[in-house]
Amino acid sequence: MRANATGSQRRRTVRTRELMGTVASVHVIGESPDARVESAIEACLDELDHVESVFSPFRPESDVSRIRAGMLSVDDADPLVSVVVDACAAAKDATGGLFDAWHAGWFDPTCYVKGWAVERAARRWLEPLTEHPSVHAAGIGVGGDLQLFTAEGADWLWEIGIADPWHPGAVVATVQVVSGAVATSGTAERGSHILDPRSGAAAASVLSATVVAGSLETADLWATIAVIAGFDDLSWITTAGIRSGVLVAPDGRIRRWADGVELGPVTFTTVTPRS
Repeated sequence: MRANATGSQRRRTVRTRELMGTVASVHVIGESPDARVESAIEACLDELDHVESVFSPFRPESDVSRIRAGMLSVDDADPLVSVVVDACAAAKDATGGLFDAWHAGWFDPTCYVKGWAVERAARRWLEPLTEHPSVHAAGIGVGGDLQLFTAEGADWLWEIGIADPWHPGAVVATVQVVSGAVATSGTAERGSHILDPRSGAAAASVLSATVVAGSLETADLWATIAVIAGFDDLSWITTAGIRSGVLVAPDGRIRRWADGVELGPVTFTTVTPRS
């Protein structure tokens, strides 16, 4: 995804950091950044660094890796682990088993924890910035998943480009967000890396799934479910609590919905963003 913003010209403060196997990017729209803004940005990114140290399945010293190896119990792990265990159990129930952090025989919250962690850190550190008169908006993107906030009464609008899975650097559509979250999952960038817990096989019938919701935890979870459920199954959109979404199939078919209702056929025109 590519994020731009519309509104009157204002200063944009951007800070980035490599984490969670990708790049996190924090944007604060407003006056010249002061120590409070800089401190909030650093605290947000530091919190995500800590989450990665606890949950990364690729770090042998992480809590999740040690739990998998039988070297650590959930009760003795970082307290965040118990929080995520409970959240993943609730997500399994809510999705009818389409999401299952235990499907591999051990606890692996990889497909859940990023959206949860980014929203948690953003709401703790970035959202309060919008209460200051000099800050009009704040948001964070991690690997293309976005949690965005706009100050009450501000004439600011986040315009999010949905990446064209066939043409890198281009977009197939845009969505406008005042405050909310956008998440994309699928096979376009990382291949068939999402497993269907019902069969154990890779989910491959959705090239790209984009979900818009108020919460990144929710958007990220249901973008993953969209891939697992498959292109032909939109039965879940009526109960997911999301705003809208788009599915792109490997053969070029597109399905879209809003407020739990599928919309009519549409042909998207590829647009290459201006530099």
